[in-house]
Amino acid sequence: MSSKHTTHTEDHLNEGEPQTAETATETLSVEELQKQLEESLLKRDQHWDRILRMQADLENAQRRTERDVANAHKYALEKFVNELLPVIDSLEACLSITNPAAEDAIAHAVLEGVRLTLKTFYAAIEKFGVKQVDPLSQPFNPDTQQAISMQPADNVPPGTVVSVLQKGYLLNDRLVRPALVVVSQAAE
Repeated sequence: MSSKHTTHTEDHLNEGEPQTAETATETLSVEELQKQLEESLLKRDQHWDRILRMQADLENAQRRTERDVANAHKYALEKFVNELLPVIDSLEACLSITNPAAEDAIAHAVLEGVRLTLKTFYAAIEKFGVKQVDPLSQPFNPDTQQAISMQPADNVPPGTVVSVLQKGYLLNDRLVRPALVVVSQAAE
């Protein structure tokens, strides 16, 4: 229908005839169609923008979900590691309080068993991404260490870890437990 009107209107205009009431109505009809076309194009553009935004939101949600799943797999052992750390601490404490000079054969065998058990523990947790934080003689790092106290030290620069009361641990480079340390301060 619109092509007939357009052709009919063009015929009248081309013939040089004066514009009649019929051609004025047809011109309005073309103007209305032009307006409708513009409105349709505007709606199309709005819908296209909405589709693009929805697609971007979907892609972002998928990436976020993939990252969350990867983190869940990567840090799933965190509670388990927290339960094992006191066992490791106890084994280390057992080894630190013994006097090697006073050992008899039985005590020596028991201590050697504890050392091997501890070594096996270290190897097992390292396989799963657990690393020790043992900052003795290093500058204090509040990201991986917790200072329990400060003590004056003459031969060590201020802010250096002079004693580790409890080792810290990382799971895939995420802090599971900070190292408890004593930090040097300037001698007064």
